[in-house]
Amino acid sequence: YKDVYDVSLHHHWVGSLFHGVEAVSIPFMIVVTCVLWLFARPGGSRKWKLAAGSALVSAGVALAINKIISAIWFRQRPFVAHHIAHPWISSTDASFPSDHSSASFAIAFAVLMLDPIAGGVFLVFAVIIAVGRLFIGAHYPSDVAAGVLIGAASAFLVVRLGRPLVAWAVKLVERVTDPVLRPLWRRA
Repeated sequence: YKDVYDVSLHHHWVGSLFHGVEAVSIPFMIVVTCVLWLFARPGGSRKWKLAAGSALVSAGVALAINKIISAIWFRQRPFVAHHIAHPWISSTDASFPSDHSSASFAIAFAVLMLDPIAGGVFLVFAVIIAVGRLFIGAHYPSDVAAGVLIGAASAFLVVRLGRPLVAWAVKLVERVTDPVLRPLWRRA
């Protein structure tokens, strides 16, 4: 952990870069997931709509699991436990497991299970977010690894077991979005 964090201490631009990435990471993942929905042609294949819906539900499941785990076992963040002089973050909630890693990997794995190409792009984003959590001193490597596992398990549960419920929700939501998007798709 200290070796990884030392990179951002000795190369300030690395810390600044990942601090910027971390500031927008989860909103970015949510927006990109919603854009995936918008790219699904109204009346066409529901693959991307199912991927977007599954991804958002998976992120919610992952964060709920994290809340349960951190309520049972609270681990201080590395910059608090090691009294690091200038941390990039100020959050003092539980370090284990990483919420950013759990949510971003839940989204990425859910999309990956339904569309390998789009999922690969989402996976790259998730890896950048997870690595960034280490460089800014927000988490230990085990916190991020646990987040990856929780994200993967959440995506598996939602895509494999919750698919009928997600498909039902997609049908409801597309009743609102398709009439709005149909004219835009016709112009394109």
